[in-house]
Amino acid sequence: MEQAGELLRITSKAGLESHLLNWETDPVNTPIGYVLSLEGADSLVSMKHLERAWESGLRALGPAHYGEGVYAFGTDSEGPLGPKGRDLLTEMMRLGIILDVTHLCDQSLSEALEFYDGPLWASHNNCRKFVPHNRQFSDEQIKRLIERDAVICAALDAWMLVPGWVRGVSEPATAGAILERVADNIDNVCQLAGDSLHAGIGSDLDGAFGREQSPADIDTIADLQKIPGILRNRGYSASDISNILSGNLIRFLQKALPGGVLSD
Repeated sequence: MEQAGELLRITSKAGLESHLLNWETDPVNTPIGYVLSLEGADSLVSMKHLERAWESGLRALGPAHYGEGVYAFGTDSEGPLGPKGRDLLTEMMRLGIILDVTHLCDQSLSEALEFYDGPLWASHNNCRKFVPHNRQFSDEQIKRLIERDAVICAALDAWMLVPGWVRGVSEPATAGAILERVADNIDNVCQLAGDSLHAGIGSDLDGAFGREQSPADIDTIADLQKIPGILRNRGYSASDISNILSGNLIRFLQKALPGGVLSD
C-alpha cells in the first residue's frame, strides 16, 4: 500500500508536519498517514533488534500483550517488569520510542510508570469502572496516566464495553454494546482529567473480529463518524470533539516524535 501511494509512514516531527499540511490542502490525493507500532515486544530478541526496528521506522511499542512475556506481564497475568523489562524501557528512552501501556498488567504498569520517563499513551484501552477486568484501567491508573500527559484511546471490542460478555454467545444488540458505551469510556477519561485533552479513539477494529463483536451500530469503519454526534448530545463542544477525534493524538505526536523542527 505504501508503494501504491495509499499509506505513508510517519517517523518524525518534520514528516508529520508535512503530512498534516498535505492533509489540509489536498486531502483527496493525500495517503493515509500512520505511525508504526508493535504490540508485544517478544519478537525483539535483543536490544540491537529494537534499535534496528527503530531505524526501520518503529516509533511506539507495547512491552506485553496477553500472558507472561519476555519483558513484562500482560492481560490475564500478573508480575513485574524484571531486569529485561527495565533494559527494554531504558533503550526505548534512549531511542525516543513511545511506550504503549495497553495490555500491561497492574504490577508491570505501575513499575513502568515509575521507571520510564519518556512519552507514553494507551492506544486501545477502556475503563475498569464499566467492565471489571484486568484488561481495563482503574480510575486511579487513568489518573496516573493523565498526570503523565498521556492520551487514552477507547477500544470498540464489545467485551470491553459491556460486562458479562461471552465470546461466541453474546450479541451486540441484546448485550447493549453500542457506541454510547464507547462514549461512556471517553467521557470517564475526560471527567477524571477535568478536560478533553487526554481522550482519543483507538478502535482496535483490526480484523481480529467482525460485526459479531463490534458495537451494534457499527456496520463499517465509516460509522465511527457517529461518535461526534453522540458526544455533541452529551454537551461536548466542537473544540472538545476535535480534540478527541484527532487533535490530542496529533499534538502528542508533535511532541513525542523525533527529528525535524515544527514551524509556527
